[in-house]
Amino acid sequence: MARAVPATHAEILSAAARRFAVTGYKGTSLQDIAGEVGVSKATVLYHFANKEALLGELMAPAIAVLQELDARLAGLTGAAAQQVAAEGFVDLAVRFRGEIALLRGEFAHLLEQPAFAHVQQISERLIAAFAGHSPRPAVRVAALVVLAGIAKTCGEFGDLADDELRAALLGLVRRALEPPD
Repeated sequence: MARAVPATHAEILSAAARRFAVTGYKGTSLQDIAGEVGVSKATVLYHFANKEALLGELMAPAIAVLQELDARLAGLTGAAAQQVAAEGFVDLAVRFRGEIALLRGEFAHLLEQPAFAHVQQISERLIAAFAGHSPRPAVRVAALVVLAGIAKTCGEFGDLADDELRAALLGLVRRALEPPD
């Protein structure tokens, strides 16, 4: 049942975030979001072209920070690349752990969206930086595992204080990754 006061853009975004957190991106329909806000699906579509646009707006701040990190990594190699990548990604993951939690296992689906195609390329550069641009497969595998683990951990430990989570993650990165050649 639609309510008398029209939904705001922010109310729809909040409802989408809650629904994505409960049933996942793929498991949430625009009708589910509309129902949570108490408006029609048409009202949701007035504010957002489609569900992908909702996800895009929810993830835009995190992606902007990821792009800034990518720019800071340009030209860095070895230990400098590894340190900037580790600290930058841990900070991003801690800051945006709510957004990361929304994607619970659906990161691959996010990358399928045209608006997020560039994120795959940034992710590959970030893995290379975590590995200190080492050509050794074992180092690159470790970098990918650490990167994915950071994202998973931030999504799971929403109750830890930011500084405590950051310290734990950076300590893990230092222990898990070999210093670059």
